[in-house]
Amino acid sequence: MATFQDLFAEAKARVDEIDVQTAADLGRAGEAKIVDVREKPEWDEGHIPGAVHVPRGYLELRIENAVPDKSQPVVLYCAGGTRSVLAARTLQQMGYTDVKSVGGGFGAWKDAGLPFVFPRTLTPDQQQRYSRHILIPEVGEEGQLKLLDAKVLLVGAGGLGSPTALYLAAAGVGTLGIVDSDVVDETNLQRQVLHTTDRVGMLKVESARQTLHDLNPEVQVNTYDMRLVPDNVSEIIGQYDIVVDGTDNFDTRYMINETCVHLGKPNVSASILSFDGQLSVFYPPEGPCYKCVYPEPPPPSLAPT
Repeated sequence: MATFQDLFAEAKARVDEIDVQTAADLGRAGEAKIVDVREKPEWDEGHIPGAVHVPRGYLELRIENAVPDKSQPVVLYCAGGTRSVLAARTLQQMGYTDVKSVGGGFGAWKDAGLPFVFPRTLTPDQQQRYSRHILIPEVGEEGQLKLLDAKVLLVGAGGLGSPTALYLAAAGVGTLGIVDSDVVDETNLQRQVLHTTDRVGMLKVESARQTLHDLNPEVQVNTYDMRLVPDNVSEIIGQYDIVVDGTDNFDTRYMINETCVHLGKPNVSASILSFDGQLSVFYPPEGPCYKCVYPEPPPPSLAPT
């Protein structure tokens, strides 16, 4: 049976090794994807700028997401140059055609005085709360950090805004803005799940804030007890990355659309009536805007409420 030394010698004979300066030049020029195969505690202590993190233990599972093009040049590094050689040989066996290992690894990189960065990381509490996101390769810790940095404005805290707000808060979207000038009514309670019986008569934005805080205290909830009007719409929408339009009247929908187009904001637009619903994302110039699809509102007889 082959020993570790046998496997390592076989891999080293087949894998090209480059020095840290060559690796730096390739990464700086964008000519290769730099992949760090160390474990997470090592990554957290510093890594090469622009590198992607694919731990050796997850290499076969995750590398095709990180580097889908198997003809793309790939440069692997670890702490001292051993794991990266074995990882490079694995990539060759998976069909990657241009794979190199950094001799001396990250230790040699630091000894050469080359720059490295300390990553922003989740706190232990965040790692626990969002652990199921982190396990998903398409999200991971990097994606969760982006969610925590995101700002989403929900226009309406009713039947559409309620489940949206709950799921965005649960997912860890860091800042939620909620616009609604209404109060909680008993007839709301069978569908507007942000609100509870003891809050009948309370401002919807305040009820929403309490529910979302109880669900995820880390999320910042900005409340706007008002209607969007031409005098305030740009100022409010301008503070957010994405708008979720759950309004119930066409005048506001067209105003939100016009403002999102002007400010370059994605507009997630939904509507529902009885058993009919529709959902679209409008984000010019990547696609049409709401008014492109619906140049004029329908006649009142077709949209009675």
